[in-house]
Amino acid sequence: MTVSPEPALPPGAAEFSDGAWNDVLSAVDRTYSELVAHQERLERQNRELEALRQFLASVFASVSDVLVVLDREGRVEEVNASVTAMIGSTAVALARRPLAELVRPEDRAPVQALLAQVARSRSPGKLDFALLTPAEPAPVEAVLSPRLDDRGRVAGMVLTGRPVGELRRAYAQLEQSHAEMKAAQAQLVRGEKLASLGRLLAGVAHELNNPISFVYANAHALERYAAKFETYFQRVQAGASREELVDLREELRLDRELRNLRDAVHGAREGAERVRDIVEDLRRLSADGTGEMVGFDLTETARIAAQWVLRGTADRPDLRIEAPAPVMVRGRPGHIQQVVMNLVQNAVDAVAGRQGALIRLTLMAEAGRGVLTVADNGPGIDEATAAMIFDPFFTTKPVGHGTGLGLSISLKIAEEHGGRLTLPPAAEGASFRLDLPLAEGAA
Repeated sequence: MTVSPEPALPPGAAEFSDGAWNDVLSAVDRTYSELVAHQERLERQNRELEALRQFLASVFASVSDVLVVLDREGRVEEVNASVTAMIGSTAVALARRPLAELVRPEDRAPVQALLAQVARSRSPGKLDFALLTPAEPAPVEAVLSPRLDDRGRVAGMVLTGRPVGELRRAYAQLEQSHAEMKAAQAQLVRGEKLASLGRLLAGVAHELNNPISFVYANAHALERYAAKFETYFQRVQAGASREELVDLREELRLDRELRNLRDAVHGAREGAERVRDIVEDLRRLSADGTGEMVGFDLTETARIAAQWVLRGTADRPDLRIEAPAPVMVRGRPGHIQQVVMNLVQNAVDAVAGRQGALIRLTLMAEAGRGVLTVADNGPGIDEATAAMIFDPFFTTKPVGHGTGLGLSISLKIAEEHGGRLTLPPAAEGASFRLDLPLAEGAA
């Protein structure tokens, strides 16, 4: 049997011991283990990155506002779903397109200027423009912010904006609704005035009848005096003697009639002035109160309103107005007059049939406000009623004697004038307090 010789070992191989090979194998195992661990770490990081990418993509897609990522030159890198839906295109089709191409022509120059400004200053800038859409340009309020790299250089920009087309339409609808509400309120105020005027017709007729009757009686007297003087001057022109004229003057009693003539003229003028004042008050009362707010005397307005309410009252209570000086406030006199009429009318209803009925109006300037207090000595208002006194359509009057809108409208008018209408506690009866801003320059 022939035995083959053992193969020759490479030079130095004899020097490797079993321990050395074990060290090599151990190093290989360690290296492999490290590679496996590194691979697992890379896979874990990849999963985390993928989850983060999906999270950012979901956030990016769910943003309802306009969101556009741009490069340094202002070209589109990424857009969210809101932009593609508005423009009617896809993100792929929009990629690499200049932002200026996506806006209406008149906005392109301002957009380019803002891009250059943000790239130069590395600070955000604001701009209003309109994106081109299939229907009509969509207005957008936008903020353009720079994207900086780790060295602080501008790597690109991010455009975020809010479409304001719907918001502007909503504001327009709100403004229209507000105008309609103001018109409806003005109509309610005029309705309340008509109701008040209806109650005042009898008083108006009586107030006008007295001075007109006075003027009419004095006119008849003036006619008699004129006839006597005509008779006397006709005899003068006819050449009557002095004795005849003296006798005629005594017979016609011209000296007494001359004195009466002055009284008749004065009375007729006084009656005419009284009619003029009544008509002027009525004109002020019927004014709709619209237009610009002006400065006016709250004392005079309250006096006119209170007197007109009492003119239509058969059993008039005692009215006392305490005002040491004019109280100049700012507002619409017609509306404030209606508020005072409502308060005085309620006071009149509260003291109806009461012995020693009294209504007191107190006016003063206090802490930059003009204050009017309307108080009565009626039965007062209990807590349950006071809690609902300003509610629309709430009334304690019998059916057919009140709409329940007077106080609620008065409260709204006071608030629109920057004032307040309150029901403070009163020792006797009820007391309403109206305060308004003083007019500019009023003390």
